[in-house]
Amino acid sequence: MRMLHSYLRFAMRNLAKNKIYSMINIAGLSVGLAVFGLMSLYIGDELSFDRDLANAGRVYRVVHSGEWAGGRFNLAVTPPAFGPALAKEDPGIEAAARINPEGGGTLVYGDKKLDVGDMFFADSSVLRVFGFRFVAGGGGTDGTEEPENALTTPNSIVLTKTLADKLFGNADEALHKTLMVKNEGPVEVTGVIEDRPVNSHLQFSALRPMREPDDQWRSSYVHTYVLLKKGVDIRSVDGRLPGFYDRHIKPLLGKGAAYRMEMQALPSIHLHSHLDFEISRNGDIRYIYLFAAVALLVLGIAVINYINLATARASIRMKEIGVRKVIGGSRRQLVTLFLTESVFFALLSAAIAFALAGISLPGFNELSGKALTLGQFGMTRTVGLLVASAFAIGLAGGLYPALFLSGFSTIPALKGQVGDLSTTVLFRKSLVTFQFIITIFLITGSAIIYLQLRFMQGRDLGFNKDQVLTFHLNNPDVRQHINDLKAQLLRNSSVEAVAAAGNPIGNNDIGETAIQWEQNGALQTEPKKAQMYFVDADYLPTMQIGLAAGRNFSSTQPTDVLGSVLVNETLVKEMGWTNGLGKRLRLGTDSSGKVLMASVIGVVKDFNIYSLQHRIEPLLLRMPPKWRDADNLTIRIQKGHIPQGLRHIAEVYNHFDPSTTPDFHFLDDNFSQQYTVERKQGSILLTFAVLAIFIACLGLLGLVTFSVGQRTKEIGIRKVLGASVGGIVLLVSKDLVKPVVLAILISTPLAWWAMHKWLEGFAYRMTIGLWVFVASGLLAVVIAMLTVGLRAMRAARINPAKTLKTE
Repeated sequence: MRMLHSYLRFAMRNLAKNKIYSMINIAGLSVGLAVFGLMSLYIGDELSFDRDLANAGRVYRVVHSGEWAGGRFNLAVTPPAFGPALAKEDPGIEAAARINPEGGGTLVYGDKKLDVGDMFFADSSVLRVFGFRFVAGGGGTDGTEEPENALTTPNSIVLTKTLADKLFGNADEALHKTLMVKNEGPVEVTGVIEDRPVNSHLQFSALRPMREPDDQWRSSYVHTYVLLKKGVDIRSVDGRLPGFYDRHIKPLLGKGAAYRMEMQALPSIHLHSHLDFEISRNGDIRYIYLFAAVALLVLGIAVINYINLATARASIRMKEIGVRKVIGGSRRQLVTLFLTESVFFALLSAAIAFALAGISLPGFNELSGKALTLGQFGMTRTVGLLVASAFAIGLAGGLYPALFLSGFSTIPALKGQVGDLSTTVLFRKSLVTFQFIITIFLITGSAIIYLQLRFMQGRDLGFNKDQVLTFHLNNPDVRQHINDLKAQLLRNSSVEAVAAAGNPIGNNDIGETAIQWEQNGALQTEPKKAQMYFVDADYLPTMQIGLAAGRNFSSTQPTDVLGSVLVNETLVKEMGWTNGLGKRLRLGTDSSGKVLMASVIGVVKDFNIYSLQHRIEPLLLRMPPKWRDADNLTIRIQKGHIPQGLRHIAEVYNHFDPSTTPDFHFLDDNFSQQYTVERKQGSILLTFAVLAIFIACLGLLGLVTFSVGQRTKEIGIRKVLGASVGGIVLLVSKDLVKPVVLAILISTPLAWWAMHKWLEGFAYRMTIGLWVFVASGLLAVVIAMLTVGLRAMRAARINPAKTLKTE
């Protein structure tokens, strides 16, 4: 213990004696550890999704995919009949629950009115499957408030605590109160549950009883979850899925279809599921791996700085090592001394890193879209992890210098003879090269992400999205008077055009349908998939979408509602038609079993209804067959008149529905939100790149400072002999800039490969030009040259009389 205390005193004395060396090491390690700490919080949060639930280990979501000659699907939703059939037929399943997120509406209690868009329809078994924690209800002795009964009656509703507090002031006062769901009727609060945490893919404010549909097997729109019995292996359930397919699915798909059902573990959904119609926007495990690797590499750069500077300072500590060996110090004791010093530096850096992380956390949360805290997973655990990491880094970073420094022989060490250090110099240059490989890779990656985002924002989508807003018509009564609403809106000059449609484009949630098409006068038997979108006759001019052939819908021709369709150019190509006009399509059957047929009256030019991660698919446009199918308004506002237009729209809508405030969404924002993940990736990567540059330059600054200190008299002699300032700067700088040039040659192909893989996630992407890699490399060289050159120039300008007057 006394020996350790002595080593710590030497470490502190060494820190005070070598201030520049100490500051560079501590600054680099502090920033590296702060990055590592913040990313640990981020990754821990991403990995914790849905693990708060008591039954998380036994809950699985049922998803399915299929592919055949005419189309394909990859759906997170299933037909309503899936859940009950699985629970009934499979002995390993304890219960099944279905969720339909389309339960939003307006809740009214007394004089309080809340628009709640995140109400879900759900089976009563959802409370048992997930094991949601009750704040009120769910514990009555008469059995009426047991979780299994909270959603059994048609007029029941279960609220989250936050929503109950908003409506009643206190969640405890909510139970058995009666609310009004606007346009539907009264409901009774039968339970209050804890809010779903932000790290859950299920985010809702209320649950309402599931409504049984007419079509149980053909339409997929509910999310189906199953709870396995205790002790049941999911593989046994997977083994029985083919039999389920044979009994229920095969008759619907027909021959030649490749179909697959999958059970997704609840905690894996957020990072591993990327299907159509996800219940929420998920993360991606690939980016968790990427950010973890980059954070470790940034920390690695800081550790490399320590190793480089420690080995570079070998000649200064030769006599210290020699003296220690003369007075009986063993190599083991020397290794312990240097490791103690290294761990001391790391622990001091960890304390500063903790403060840096706390200061940086608000900005990091804004950057990543999180709400992280330093005590996210318990302050004791956080501090313990930081201290353990500091110990590990101190030992790992100090091991090579300790072995290297303690290995010198006694007599040469006393004479300051370090011997042949060519191997050590090569090692240091290799580490500098590695640092800048990482740095240039991050610079290039950040640049390409930025350029791809700019490419997507500037690409022609096939329509004009500027000054266009959409909003949902929650009130069914308003939809019945939509023509009057449109006429009233157009009376003000700030409104240029108005149209009615189904779900607004840009949200990646347009539906699909199976169609049979006419070829050589006959309908083909194998169906093909096409996206289907309800629009009225005003939609194309409002969106400024062009026609390639034929005509638009006409509100004066009743046959256009059921007997006519518009198709896009992609559908025409996939069907093998010349122009498609007059071709017949079979659209399936209605609820009574009647076959729906339609003729193509026009071909619209291709336009993107989804973000640019998705290619343009075959598209079918139909007029809304019923008034309730046109539940969204699309409005183009005159340029420069947005405030006036918004006020006018709100006033007109208030006349039709005084109790509801429309929720406006601008169309360009709809598309922009689909690139949120990419923007966050680019911002985080850019931040890492800046920090990597900072730490790498700290290392270069330390090395050039040491090099200048070792060559002070040489520089003085060269100046006396006539060497110029530029010549001396070049002499000092060239050996430290060469590794940067080598790093460019190595990192360029790595960055090219990695960013091409990233761009494969976009159906429409930029072409990576050579100039991106050249610019990234030049930027790294310039930064390195400035770091090294400025310090070398300062040394070159010192009066040689000052450096040569003493021996």
